[in-house]
Amino acid sequence: MPSRAAAHTKGRASVLAALTATVLTVTGSPALAATDGGHPMNRAFARAAAQFDVPRDLLAAVGYGETRLDGHSGRPSQAGGYGVMHLVSNPTNRSLERAAALTGKPLAELRTDTAANILGGAAVLRSYADKLGLDARDRDDIDAWYPAVARYGGAQGTTAALYADTVYTFLADGLKAVVPGGEQISVTSRPVSPHKGALAAADVRTQSPDYPSALWVPANPNNYAKGRSAKIDKVIVHVTQGSYAGSISWFQNPASEVSAHYVVRSSDGEITQMVRDSDTAYHARSANSSALGIEHEGFIDDPSWFTDTMYRSSAALTKYLCDRYGIPKDRAHIIGHSEAPGNDHTDPGPYWDWTRYMQLVGGNTGGGQGADGLSFTSYATQQSGSSGAQVKAVQQLLNEQGYDAGAVDGSFGPATRTAVTAYQAARGLSADGVVGARTWTALLSAGATPGLQQGASGDGVKRLQRSLTAALGSTVGIDGTFGPATANAVRDYQTNRGLTADGIVGPDTWAALQTGR
Repeated sequence: MPSRAAAHTKGRASVLAALTATVLTVTGSPALAATDGGHPMNRAFARAAAQFDVPRDLLAAVGYGETRLDGHSGRPSQAGGYGVMHLVSNPTNRSLERAAALTGKPLAELRTDTAANILGGAAVLRSYADKLGLDARDRDDIDAWYPAVARYGGAQGTTAALYADTVYTFLADGLKAVVPGGEQISVTSRPVSPHKGALAAADVRTQSPDYPSALWVPANPNNYAKGRSAKIDKVIVHVTQGSYAGSISWFQNPASEVSAHYVVRSSDGEITQMVRDSDTAYHARSANSSALGIEHEGFIDDPSWFTDTMYRSSAALTKYLCDRYGIPKDRAHIIGHSEAPGNDHTDPGPYWDWTRYMQLVGGNTGGGQGADGLSFTSYATQQSGSSGAQVKAVQQLLNEQGYDAGAVDGSFGPATRTAVTAYQAARGLSADGVVGARTWTALLSAGATPGLQQGASGDGVKRLQRSLTAALGSTVGIDGTFGPATANAVRDYQTNRGLTADGIVGPDTWAALQTGR
């Protein structure tokens, strides 16, 4: 690594032209970075920055780039990262354990306590700065931290530079983020000229061999198979459960044994290809051989990651792939990970706007619809004046259950409202004529009540998966196979409704579903 003198010699040339990320929620003018004494995350950043002599705004920008400052209740990312600062525990990146050694905090606390996690992130960043030889004067210069930030991302070369460039773009543009709980975290915009040192050479990037608008950063050969055993006939939409650069790094990690063909960045829609279209990425189990996988930066429970730029960039890629390989532009061939047969994942989740995405692709806007006309990745409220595929599903279900909704035409008119109201009254629901989560749950679960548990399959399981998707407000893969993800969804539902949480669907669980609980 370069010494301070070497870094200063090479580092003063402006690199803003190379920083391509665009912050979602930037300020038009410099925002106050001073902490509010009544706000816990602001206090945590201030205390951690002071204790480890790390610039406060740098620390916040790193956290924002990793997680949008959302710790996701201690749940790990795809790469095994935890908390606001994404402290990682996997075979090649042990920043979580490093933070524990540096702070004396237990691993469990670092995973789940935001203040401890931020302290751990500061400690790790400072340790990297120390290894690079940054002294007190260097640490006061935010530009000198670039190599330490690059190392924090857990990658090398191009991916490390991509990660650090993104953080420095947040510093250059400034940001205001509203975090869970309503607290606002601000970072002041400023001129930046990071001292890249040896990483300056990593700015040179290779163009994708299959999609001209994308970059090319190959996945590790252990994480995909050469060639294909089936014709390409579908595109599968994923969400990374992590950051863009972090996901690229994870797919380069031979221990991960996962990959995707493309990764899309949230802030500006930048795309990196990692596996050739002609090769088999490991992203969707049984569908791998015939599918192209597109990962989208973000977390399924936070819609702020799904930007207009991301949708447009990804849709342009999907349109290109469909045209190139003759894939129909409909929701039977452009599907979510949760809809791929035999999968136990829930991405892209309830906040992914399928209608908008399919409109951008230029295909059938089935609104998340499966081929059966009843299966959707989420069930939106339907009422007088609504129209579309989900209204058709309401009308079909009502007619099948003996309530005359009129023609199945996708238009929520007076006949449909009258049928909905009668149905709700018969089941003890609020008879308001509006199909919300409870009415959807009752409609979708109606019918026979077979005992179901992990290992079961068939139409009864599909009916269960549809009703759970409506009841829980989160996507349950509707594939007719009762796998671990369905069992977890059943337990979540049972726990929330005061039922025995055994993951087995018996009379009590069916009764709760069929009354819209």
